[in-house]
Amino acid sequence: MKRIITFGEIMMRLNPEGYLRFVQADAFEATYAGGEANVAVSLANYGMDAAFVTKVPAHEIGQCAVNELRRYGVDTSAMVRGGERLGLYFVEKGASQRASKVIYDRAGSAIAKASPSDFDWKAIFNGADWFHFTGITPALGGELPAICLEACKEAKAQGLTISCDLNYRKKLWTNEEANKVMSELMPYVDVCIANEEDAKDVFGIAAADTDLTTGKLSHEGYVDVARQLAERFGFKKVAITLRGSISASDNDWAGMLYSDGKASFSPQYHVRIVDRVGGGDSFGGGLIYSLLSGYSDQDAINFAVAASCLKHSIEHDFNLMSVSEVKSLADGNASGRVQR
Repeated sequence: MKRIITFGEIMMRLNPEGYLRFVQADAFEATYAGGEANVAVSLANYGMDAAFVTKVPAHEIGQCAVNELRRYGVDTSAMVRGGERLGLYFVEKGASQRASKVIYDRAGSAIAKASPSDFDWKAIFNGADWFHFTGITPALGGELPAICLEACKEAKAQGLTISCDLNYRKKLWTNEEANKVMSELMPYVDVCIANEEDAKDVFGIAAADTDLTTGKLSHEGYVDVARQLAERFGFKKVAITLRGSISASDNDWAGMLYSDGKASFSPQYHVRIVDRVGGGDSFGGGLIYSLLSGYSDQDAINFAVAASCLKHSIEHDFNLMSVSEVKSLADGNASGRVQR
C-alpha cells in the first residue's frame, strides 16, 4: 500500500445553517478541515495509507480535530501537540449571484507558531512514497517557510515524489511574498497543482485569451502556463483545474494535466454546487491517488476532475467518495440516477 504524508494546518470550520448569512446566524455548525488534511481524507477513503502532520493544541478542541481525521482512517501518529489555539474559519455559502465568503481567525495558531524542532522529517518520511503540501502552509508565516523547505529537502533525499498545490490566498500574504517563498520551494516539487488563477498570482504567469469574470477559459492559454511553469522549475507534471464560474450555484468544471510537452484535458462537467470549499483539495487527492496507482495522464486527469466534481455535491470540506463512485463518473455515468 502506498504511503502519503501531508503537512499543513487543520482548523475548525464554523458555518451558519444552510444558506443563512453570517449576520442572520444564531448558531454555527462546527466541523474540521484544512487543505492538506482534506487531501489525506480523500486518499484514506481511496484505501491508501495517508498520514497528516501538523501541530494542534494539547486540549480538547485540538483533540476534536485529531478525532475527526481518525474517524476517516487518517494516520495522526506524527501530529505534534502544543501551542495555545486551533485556527478557525467561518464559511458563508453563496447562492446564485451572491458569492460565498470565508473569514479567517487563525493568527497565532499552534501550527503558525511551530518551530523546526517540532518535526523529525527523517522519521516521518521513513517508508513513505509521496509528500504533499500547499502554498497555504508557508503563507502562515513564522518559521513555516523554513519548515516546509526542510521537509522538501528530506523528502527529496529519501526519494519521495513531492506535490504542491499553489493555493494562493491573498488574505494570508502578498503576491511578492508568495513569489519569493514559493520560488525557493518549487525546485523540489515534482507535481505542481494550481487553479486558473494561481500561476498569475504567485509567479506572474497568466493565460492568454482568458477572462475569469466571464468564465472564458482558453485551453491553449493554460497549456502555455503549464509549459512555462515546467520550464522554470523543472516540474515533471503540472495539473491545473479550470473553473468557469457561471454563478455561486453553477460552475463548469474541468482540468488539465501537462507532462513531457503534452497536455491531457478532462471532460467538462456542469456542476450544481452544494459546497465548493475543498473542491481543489479533492482534485489533488484524486490526482495523487491516480498517479500512484499507475494511471495514464488522461485517466489520471479524468479521475481527479470526476472526484472533485462529486465533492461539490457534499457538505463541508471532506470528499467522502469511494474509488468506484469516482470511476463511475469518470467512465461517463453522469446521470445521477438512484443506485439500487
